[in-house]
Amino acid sequence: MDTAPFETWESEIRGYCRAYPTVFTSASGSWQHDELGRSYLDFFAGAGVLNLGHNEPRMKQAMIAFLERDGVSQSLDMYTDVKRDFIERFVATVLEPRGMDHKLQFMGPTGANAVEASLKLARRVTGRHDVVAFGHGFHGMTLGALALTANAYFRGAAGVPLLNVTRLPFENEPGGGLKSLEAYRERLEDASSGLSAPAAFVVEAIQAEGGVNVATEEWLHAVQQLARDLGALFIIDDIQAGCGRTGSYFSFDGMGLDPDIINLAKGIGGYGTPLAMNLNKPEHDVHWSPGEHTGTFRGQGLSFVAGTEALGIYADADFMAEVTVKGQLMRHRLEEIAAQHGGGAWEVRGRGMMQGLDVVDGALGKSIQAHAFEHGLLIGPCGTGGRVLKLIPPLNTSEEDVARGMDLLETAIDAALVPA
Repeated sequence: MDTAPFETWESEIRGYCRAYPTVFTSASGSWQHDELGRSYLDFFAGAGVLNLGHNEPRMKQAMIAFLERDGVSQSLDMYTDVKRDFIERFVATVLEPRGMDHKLQFMGPTGANAVEASLKLARRVTGRHDVVAFGHGFHGMTLGALALTANAYFRGAAGVPLLNVTRLPFENEPGGGLKSLEAYRERLEDASSGLSAPAAFVVEAIQAEGGVNVATEEWLHAVQQLARDLGALFIIDDIQAGCGRTGSYFSFDGMGLDPDIINLAKGIGGYGTPLAMNLNKPEHDVHWSPGEHTGTFRGQGLSFVAGTEALGIYADADFMAEVTVKGQLMRHRLEEIAAQHGGGAWEVRGRGMMQGLDVVDGALGKSIQAHAFEHGLLIGPCGTGGRVLKLIPPLNTSEEDVARGMDLLETAIDAALVPA
């Protein structure tokens, strides 16, 4: 196995390859294969990009047909037939059934770019500068999104102050919950507090990178109401937890929430092709002038083709019901593992096919990841110090492979807990 070109020439910034030290050559469904002939069950799925797995056949064939007919692969924001197809299917599949009339804004193809665009729009709409974000949140690596991101390791690389953000504790953090929101409201009402009203509240209904922290419906409604009362925008970052991951298209479906802006990326393209999109309420979207937030790669033809096919899969009620069932299987096994190995300290969190096991100790979490790789399972620790084992397999992973993955995880935990 030749890794010399990477180690010699690629930047020291490379990260995931250090946890998965092999050279992958092919992938199909929920499996990746390396050049030594070894196979790995993928419960990481490109950090949530591959919600429908590797090389999903319908998506692949649609993309091949698009290439063979010389479809428009890059269009900036000009009109193309495949962009129209995507918009029409998204509206029919996602917006209309929910009674939503949000505008679709395409931008550079990363989640961070979606977040940056929403910050610009919120500040434009309100004329304010500060934005409220929450502890343990992750929103991206560019400077505006990074200012919202809580992780000190990522923030430390900025090289400049990360300003104009007020940080409140997430619901399950010490000091968090409804009382924290009310205390913030009371401080804003005090003319001597030194605080000014924010432009927006940016929140994840499920904090993925932050440790699979799941907000309750009651708390999210309180955040939304506080935003409304203050004249601020309510923005939900659904970049990793959305696109079917929890058993419905949005991670906050069924809660009766009404976000002003929704950030989407990662799984929206479905195939690993880059695509990001904000859903903006029309009364806010009119504050944009043409080209104010631009980007070369707004019109990725392959991404629109793949994303249109993905939406057809998400529209299948039986498929989404299976996601819920498989998520319940994952959670049940994790609870058994926690009860057997955690001594009452380990905690299971998640919804649908995003589940996390908090093993308390970041060093243990990373050791479990390493042992899982050795046994043929790809997982990604998250949360403070890597203490939470996040499991996000492709949504079309078979029940058999879900069970196999949980067996491999338990084997890795057993190995990591053996005294050195």
